[in-house]
Amino acid sequence: MSLANLGSHWWVILIIVVLLFGAPKLPALAKSMGQSMRIFKNEIKTGKEEDAAAAAPAQAAPVQNGVPVPPVAPVQNSAPAATDSTVDPTAKS
Repeated sequence: MSLANLGSHWWVILIIVVLLFGAPKLPALAKSMGQSMRIFKNEIKTGKEEDAAAAAPAQAAPVQNGVPVPPVAPVQNSAPAATDSTVDPTAKS
């Protein structure tokens, strides 16, 4: 197939599309295809951003001597400090 014949095939396909869908419906068809492509590209962009955000905390883990360091939970002292009631703080020794 030569390049000259390739152009004529596209004309035949275009004429068949116009006959099937009609000339008035073609702008609406093109508009809906454009909107679909815009939505598709937006979803791909959003998916990439979500993947990058999900991977970021995993990379921020501290490493010491080449070994990941597990996070340490803070110590909470819920009991009041023990006081010795037998010792009088005002008394002198």
